[in-house]
Amino acid sequence: MFRRTFWFTAGAAAGVWATTKVNRKLKQLTPESLAAQAANKAIETGHRLKDFALDIRDGMAEREAELGEVLGLRDHPDAELPAPPRYAVIESPSSKNDMKTQYKKTQYKKTQYNRNEDH
Repeated sequence: MFRRTFWFTAGAAAGVWATTKVNRKLKQLTPESLAAQAANKAIETGHRLKDFALDIRDGMAEREAELGEVLGLRDHPDAELPAPPRYAVIESPSSKNDMKTQYKKTQYKKTQYNRNEDH
């Protein structure tokens, strides 16, 4: 009789354990839980990418300083500013008598690179 009671109790405990384990797994697989897990992983990935980008920037600044020292470039606040853009005066062909002039830049503007338009 003691043997039957032991096995009955062991079976009941195994059933309770298995039921709770299955219920936990089912709760982890609900859409809300999956969305929360995905959001947490996305945030974690974003933090890792941010840290990576900051490490890259630090390395770039360090390497730029090394190259500046080797090449003898000055990179301190007292350095002179670059010269302003120069303009050429060109007479307008349609209004030579009025002496109206138009200004044309001799330097080209740098266009910004858009990563989304590279193909």
